[in-house]
Formats: sequence, structure tokens, C-alpha cells
Amino acid sequence: MSQLANRGTVRPSGNFNSSADAEALRKAMRGLGTDEETILQLLIARSNAQRQEIKTVYKTLFGKDLVDDLKGELGGKFETLIVSLMTPPVAYDVTALRNAIKGAGTDEKVLVEILASRTPQQVRTIIAAYRQEYDDDLEEDISGDTSGHFKRLLVILLQVNFDSIENDAQVLFQAGELKFGTEEQTFVTILGNRSPEHLRKVFDAYMKMSGYEMEETIKRETSGNLRALLLAVVKCARSVPTYFAETLYHSMKGAGTDDDTLIRVMVTRSEVDLLDIRAEFRKLFACSLHSMIKGDTGGDLRKALLLLCGGDDA
Repeated sequence: MSQLANRGTVRPSGNFNSSADAEALRKAMRGLGTDEETILQLLIARSNAQRQEIKTVYKTLFGKDLVDDLKGELGGKFETLIVSLMTPPVAYDVTALRNAIKGAGTDEKVLVEILASRTPQQVRTIIAAYRQEYDDDLEEDISGDTSGHFKRLLVILLQVNFDSIENDAQVLFQAGELKFGTEEQTFVTILGNRSPEHLRKVFDAYMKMSGYEMEETIKRETSGNLRALLLAVVKCARSVPTYFAETLYHSMKGAGTDDDTLIRVMVTRSEVDLLDIRAEFRKLFACSLHSMIKGDTGGDLRKALLLLCGGDDA
């Protein structure tokens, strides 16, 4: 993550003063009506680590929890976004996974997005933090809440190891193109167990061998949640920014916006690779991320998302 960390749209503030920020936020919430503009301008101009400092100082100065105060003053999806910005990244992933598993019905989309896109090191940190927070085993919780090959691949993504390229491509070819009915287990095992660098080479070898892109075979041979997860793993192995550009596009395309996905991706990638996601978005679709957010959202949520976006690639 370190070499990517500077591809975010949100950077630490240079002349940061946590006490002054805490006081400005307090003032924005104390008068008649809430000054949402100040809140969003200030918080989006700070890194997550700086927001954590503001939270600590706020508690010291006013004896109150900043996030609770913000929740009391704000509402709707704008509140969701601001609270998300105030949450440390690992805690954010852990909570999102927990809610995806323990809510009414499983939110497979969240499980797919987080487990397919995070690095092995991040996944290890998430597993440890999940255990600490809930005294539960993430793998067991996911196993208990999902089924079939979809479950197996999620569980494999929670572990990590390596293998040889030609052999993997050959095995996938045998399991997919040459068989009547796909051996999903083979796809699950190989795609879930290899590093992105390794997989990119496997996809090239597979293409030479079969004449098909890996995505084409997956689309043709699998369906449902398993297909979505396999495609996400392949896309993330090829390019995480492309995967998220597509995720953002689909969260806004068509009737109604999937605000939760839009907020989650904008928040979690704002300090990682949102500049690259914006560039990919512009390449893939006939508009910029900025213009699509502008046309698809409204009010304070729109203002905050546009600030997070950090610019237009018109």
C-alpha cells in the first residue's frame, strides 16, 4: 500500500492544528442550525490519521464524543459519509464485513468488494481486528453465512500462498474450456490462492492456450454470487483502480443510486488510489467520475463526494 498511498485525492493537511479543528467543529454544531459546509470542508481536507487526532482532542476539550455529536447534528447519507470518514480504515472494513454478514440477509456485494480488493497484509490485519472487536472468527462467520463455491473462494481469500504459472493456466484450461460443465472448484482454488502478479501471468498464458480471456470463460461457465466474486478477483488482479472505477460507475448507472457502495468506495479509496480510479473511470466511460457524481447525487452528500473526488477529468 505504501507506494500507492500517494495516489489518493485526500492528503494530510500541512499546517494541521487538532485543537483549532476541534473548536471549529464544535462551533459548527453549536449555533442555530448546523454549519454542514464547515464540517465537510474541514474533514475532507484532513487525512484519516488527522481526523483521529481531532476526535481525541475534541473529547479532551469538550468531554464529548465527536462522532456522537456529528451523528446528532447530521442526517441521511451525508451523515453516513461523514461518520465513515471519521472511522479508521481497518475498523471501517471490519464493521462493513460484520454488517454484511450479521444484517438481515447477507450483503454479498460488500464481502466480494472488500475481500477481493484488499492486499494479503490488509486481510490479515482485518481478520485480527475482527477477532478483537467481536471475539469471533471472520472465516467461521463467513462460512456460516455463505455456501458452495462462493463460500470456498471467500475462505481461500482469507488465506494466502503461491504456485507455478504454466501449470495453473493448463489446469484452468482443462477445468473450463475442455470440460462439459465447469469444475468450479479448480477456478476457486487457483484464483483464490495466488498473488495478483502471478495471476496476471496465468491469465496471459490462459489466453494463449485457449484463445479466451479469463473473464469470458468465467462469464460463460459460472453464475450468481460465485461469478461476481471470481470476476472481482480477476479484475483486482489485473487492476484494482479499474475494478473500483467499474464499481463506482455501476453504483450510479441506471435508475436510483446505490449510495452505500458509492460512499464506501469513495471513503476507502480516498487516501489510497482515487486519482488512478478517476483516470480509469475517464478512460472506460464517456464521462468523468466528478460529472457523474454531480449528476447523480444532491445536497451536502454531493458537495462532500465532489470534494473527496478532488477534481474533474473532463
